[in-house]
Amino acid sequence: MFRAPIHTACSDKEATTRRPPPSTKDSELWKDSNYEVRDPRIGSDRHTLRADMVILAIPFDAVPDAVKGIDWDGRIVVDATNAIDFPAFTPRDLKGRLSTEIVAGAVPGARVVKAFNTLPAAILGADAAVSGGRRVLFVSSDDRSARLAVIDLVERIGFAAVDLGGITKGGRAQEFGGGVATKNFIQLG
Repeated sequence: MFRAPIHTACSDKEATTRRPPPSTKDSELWKDSNYEVRDPRIGSDRHTLRADMVILAIPFDAVPDAVKGIDWDGRIVVDATNAIDFPAFTPRDLKGRLSTEIVAGAVPGARVVKAFNTLPAAILGADAAVSGGRRVLFVSSDDRSARLAVIDLVERIGFAAVDLGGITKGGRAQEFGGGVATKNFIQLG
C-alpha cells in the first residue's frame, strides 16, 4: 500500500470545486490514510511538487511551465489533464500522440499514471457512493507499481478503480473523446 504524502496541483476553478469526502466514515479513512492533499496556492508550488505523488489537475497547456525544473526521480505523477480545444470543446489534435505521452515528456524520471480525468470536477467532488454503488475512476500506466498505488488511492477515497493497463490502450480510452471519458459509470455490489 502506498502511504506517503500526495500533493495536488490544481487550477483555481478546480480547487474551489473540490471538497472533503462527504461522509464521516470517508473523512476518517482519508485522515488515517496518511495522504495529504495540498492546494498549491498554500505555500510554494515548488514545495507541492516535491511530494511522493503529485496529481496534475491543471489545464493541459499549463503543464510544461508548472513542472519545469523539478527533479522527479521516480516519483508518481498522476496526469488528470485533458487536451481540449476551447471554445469548441473538442479533443485537441496532438498529431497521433496521447496527451499523457506529452505530460510524461515534461516530467522526465517520473512514473506517470493517467487517472482522475474522465469525470468533471463537480462529479469528482460529489459523494463517490451513489445509487447503491460507487462511482468508477479509470487508471492506466505503463508502470505497474505506480498504477497500483493510484488504484489504492482511488479505492481508499471511496471510488471503484478500474485498471485499464498500459497507457497506449488505457490512456487512449481515458483521453477526452475516448471511450470512457465523461461517462459516469457506477460499480454496483
